[in-house]
Amino acid sequence: MQPTWQKCQGDVWGPLMNVDLSHAHFDNMEGVYIIWQGSGPVVRVGQGIIRDRLAAHRRDTAITAYPNLYVTWAPIFVTYRDGVERYLANALAPRVGDAFPDVNPIQVALPLWE
Repeated sequence: MQPTWQKCQGDVWGPLMNVDLSHAHFDNMEGVYIIWQGSGPVVRVGQGIIRDRLAAHRRDTAITAYPNLYVTWAPIFVTYRDGVERYLANALAPRVGDAFPDVNPIQVALPLWE
């Protein structure tokens, strides 16, 4: 599966705390996401309503304890989300979160942020 990993305007990776979640782009946007530390580890992966999930993670001190955070997201049909999230968790070993779906992983192309 080849998700379309989203960037911010100007084709740049978006800092988690600065992405404009009020933008119409996020209306009805559901899928998976990855939060990572610039030049560092993946901090969190997840799925759901992207605007809501990212807003919640901005308030989560377990995540915001890591400086220099970036985020990308990709629309994924609900049928595949659990498997994609499981694959991302297995492949990227996020530092925060451990309640990932207990399903067979669905391999996806990972974003290239380095």
